[in-house]
Amino acid sequence: MQENGRSAVPGVNTGIPNGARIYDYMLGGKDNFEADRQAAEAMLAQNPQASQTARDNRAFLGRAVRYLVEEAGIRQFLDIGTGLPTQQNVHEVAQACAPGVRVVYVDHDPMVVIHARALLATDDDVKVVEADLRRPRDVLDNPITRGLLDFEQPVAVLMAAILHFVSDEEDPGAILAEYRRALAPGSHLLISHTADESPEHVMATAKQGFRLAGSPLTPRKRSDIAAFFGDFELVEPGLTDVRSWRAPQADLPALPWVIVGGVGRKP
Repeated sequence: MQENGRSAVPGVNTGIPNGARIYDYMLGGKDNFEADRQAAEAMLAQNPQASQTARDNRAFLGRAVRYLVEEAGIRQFLDIGTGLPTQQNVHEVAQACAPGVRVVYVDHDPMVVIHARALLATDDDVKVVEADLRRPRDVLDNPITRGLLDFEQPVAVLMAAILHFVSDEEDPGAILAEYRRALAPGSHLLISHTADESPEHVMATAKQGFRLAGSPLTPRKRSDIAAFFGDFELVEPGLTDVRSWRAPQADLPALPWVIVGGVGRKP
C-alpha cells in the first residue's frame, strides 16, 4: 500500500483518516497511515490516556469472549464491526478455550475486509463478510454467514465500540431490535459504547477526528446504551465501565474517556 494519496486497494484513500485505522494506531498496530496518526495524536493531545481506553476496551472484549465460551457455552460468534486484525482476535481467544468455535467477522471497510480475509480466515471455522451493520439483513442473510452459523442455535453477537458510530438519525434501536429478533434463545449480545460522561474538550477533539474519518461519534447516556439490549437479561455485573467488567481491579482511577460495556442473554 502507498502512504500518500490513494492506495492499491480500491476505495481506500490513505490521505483521509479512517476510524478503524485510528483505533489500530491507538492499540499500537501498524496498519495505519499519516492521516490516521495525525488524527489520533490530536485526540491524545487532549486525552493522553485515550490509547489506554482503547486497550481497556480490547481487554473487555477478550474477557467477555472467554466468559461466553467457558461459562455460557457459546460456540458461534458474529463479530460486527471487527476492525483491523490485532493481537488476541475473537477466534483466537474463543478457540483457545474450545477448539472448533465458529466465528464470522463483519465489517464494511474494504481495507479491513482485505486484511481480515488475509490474516483471520485461516481455517474453515473463521469467515469474513463485507457488510454494514446498519443493514441487518445484509449481515444475517449473507451466504457466508448462513453457511457457517446456525441461527437455530445460540449465537453471540459482538458489537464492541461500534454502535457509537451509528447516529440517532439512523435509529440504532431499530437496528438492534432486528438483530435480537434473529437470535435463538440462549444467544448473547455484547455491546461496548462511549458514554456521554467525558469532559467537553476531550469529546470535542474525538468527535472532530472521527468526523474527518467519516465516522461521526455519538456518545450516549448509560440508560440509552442499556436500552440496546431490549429484553435480553444483562449478566453480572451488568452495564459497567469496561475496565471493571469481570476484572480483578476494584478501585479504578477515573479516565477522561469512558467506555461502558455489558453482555445480555436472550431468555
